[in-house]
Amino acid sequence: MENRKGARSIKDIPEGVLAMLNKGELSSVNLTEWLAIDQRQLVQYVLLDLKKDMYTSIVLDAIESIKKPTVNSINQCIGYTLYCLAKENEDRELFELLKKHKSDLVRCWATYFIGYNDALSINEKLEEIKYFAGDGHFGVREICWMAVRADIIDKLDESITILLTWTKDENEYIRRFVTESTRPRGVWCKHIDRLKENPEVGLPLLEALKEDSSKYVMDSVGNWLNDAAKTQPAFVLEVCDKWEKQNNSKGIQYIIKKAKRSL
Repeated sequence: MENRKGARSIKDIPEGVLAMLNKGELSSVNLTEWLAIDQRQLVQYVLLDLKKDMYTSIVLDAIESIKKPTVNSINQCIGYTLYCLAKENEDRELFELLKKHKSDLVRCWATYFIGYNDALSINEKLEEIKYFAGDGHFGVREICWMAVRADIIDKLDESITILLTWTKDENEYIRRFVTESTRPRGVWCKHIDRLKENPEVGLPLLEALKEDSSKYVMDSVGNWLNDAAKTQPAFVLEVCDKWEKQNNSKGIQYIIKKAKRSL
């Protein structure tokens, strides 16, 4: 079960696997499984198991109120509603239970406890989200930067200063968070207008990661520059030309190819 490859289409997911995913007894292993999970069922099973089922009906009602439900909007709604309920009931246990849960989607809910906590400074939010940035599951890593994206935009200069220290982290997932969370356009998220118009603001992060040994990180650096190329192509061409002259390695060439693909 744990080492399965995962089905290519939702209809091919074995019933037993889907049932365990919906109960929070398994983590998804690919995007197909991630999209197939019924979060309404997951909420009911997980809250009952955690002895927090007094919150279930409120969370389900909140989901029903979503005008255009998607996997991400439902995920965010659950996280926000549970955060509000925990805050209202002074339930300090819930976050820790969700944070360490076996199900990747349940851990995703926990990231919004950080994103929506206005009592935390941007430094505190990034320090707390770092735990999720290093998660072994792709879904948690993607959702965690989305959870604090608005805060990063609001405190961009301070965020870049903090994230610059993350570029030295041993964990490639945490290094990737640096560029993925600050991409000018990003995916399924609000754009960062300042970086679209002035991408040089984020250049220190790119410079620090341009020779990273991880393909996972190199992909993100290339995608960052590709985002910037759609509004400031001259900047991207200048950066790529400078990097190529400094070190014409395979890694640099790989990043440059991704960076220029829309030009």
